[in-house]
Amino acid sequence: MSPLAFLISLPVRGYRLLLSPWVGHGCRYQPTCSAYAMEALDRHGALKGSWLAAKRVASCHPWGGQGYDPVPGADPAFDATRHKDHDHV
Repeated sequence: MSPLAFLISLPVRGYRLLLSPWVGHGCRYQPTCSAYAMEALDRHGALKGSWLAAKRVASCHPWGGQGYDPVPGADPAFDATRHKDHDHV
């Protein structure tokens, strides 16, 4: 993880350590938004990783998505089906 990505990950690490145990485990997605953010920062760096994490957190509301949603590049089989579904739109 780059130094900037590590710096950006500190609030996520703090959330996971201090707040997550108190909030409970009612996440709509797998992996959880905090795990997604950490992996996105590690895999894609500070800028793109932050953008991906922000998009994921913004979609976490009652009318948003749910289910399995890995970081792009983490599951090539899932990425292939995701792109296949969007090609005909």
